Amino acid sequence: MSDPTPYRRRQRYSGKNPRRFEEKYKELSPEKYPETVERVLASGKTPAGSHVPVLVGEILEILRPQAGETAVDCTLGHGGHASAILQCLGPGGRLLGLDVDPLELPKTEARLRAAGFGEEVFKARQSNFAGLQWAMAAEVMERADCLLADLGVSSMQLDTPERGFSTKIAGPLDMRMNPGRGAPASQLVKKTLPAPLAAILRENADEPHAAMIASAIAGKDFPLTTGLAAAIRASLRFLPAEEIEKSVRRVFQALRIEVNEEFRALDSLLRVLPACLERGGRAAILTFHSGEDRRVKKAFQAGHRDGIYFSVARDVIRPTPAECRANPRASSAKLRWAVRAWQ
Repeated sequence: MSDPTPYRRRQRYSGKNPRRFEEKYKELSPEKYPETVERVLASGKTPAGSHVPVLVGEILEILRPQAGETAVDCTLGHGGHASAILQCLGPGGRLLGLDVDPLELPKTEARLRAAGFGEEVFKARQSNFAGLQWAMAAEVMERADCLLADLGVSSMQLDTPERGFSTKIAGPLDMRMNPGRGAPASQLVKKTLPAPLAAILRENADEPHAAMIASAIAGKDFPLTTGLAAAIRASLRFLPAEEIEKSVRRVFQALRIEVNEEFRALDSLLRVLPACLERGGRAAILTFHSGEDRRVKKAFQAGHRDGIYFSVARDVIRPTPAECRANPRASSAKLRWAVRAWQ
């Protein structure tokens, strides 16, 4: 008599709420779940894994890209701003797109190529915008007629747990824009003493509870984003829940800025920017927190006083309430511009 067929346990019902990130956020596969993407957009939210460019109309009005001109997008990201600029540059114009992220850059380049922008009008190069002059020289581009830098973190990075930028789901506490360079945020927290860590939180995110949080997390090992977030919440448990969550976001922002040396890179960009613009060239910089905006504002004002810039933005430009409702991640955006002097 042959052996009976081994008993196979039936697959159990997984429940109403999926556990895996890919199942929970179906909009990561828009080709498979278009109805989910439409539903998320209709609710006024940004679909996970996608990126909606901010202040596109205002940026085009400032930069005024024309046929035959040369443009630089210092932070290519998902390519939304670059695509809008490229449509204004033909025939004869060209755009150089820079991005430090080696994982997202090839995807964006392929996306723009598929949209019909060939090598003659669009070049992509992996580079931090601190290396703007080097990148332009490598492409035999002496100066640009218009230049954009969008300093926000892309939604693709925020919505990918493996990158460690978000607390939505457990992921390695990394936060590096270029995973192949530098040390992750987990090492920064583990190796930094409370006083200097508190200084980082204050300088990079204006965190009002910096000393208390730093004393609770400095020198400790947090392999996962969720572990760090839980420790921050525990250190501020006496505060209202809404205030605690704001501090969690600010701490993650501060660590990300430090890990990627974002302020140092921005200072380098602002220092070389005038030399990279043609006479009368236009620059627009989109920031997402006060530390960035202060640097841009002061640099543009100083350049205006010194005659380097012909004119600069008097007031910051913000998204309209309608844009913020359609894209909540635009709510903290601030846009400033400058025009290179003609001499």
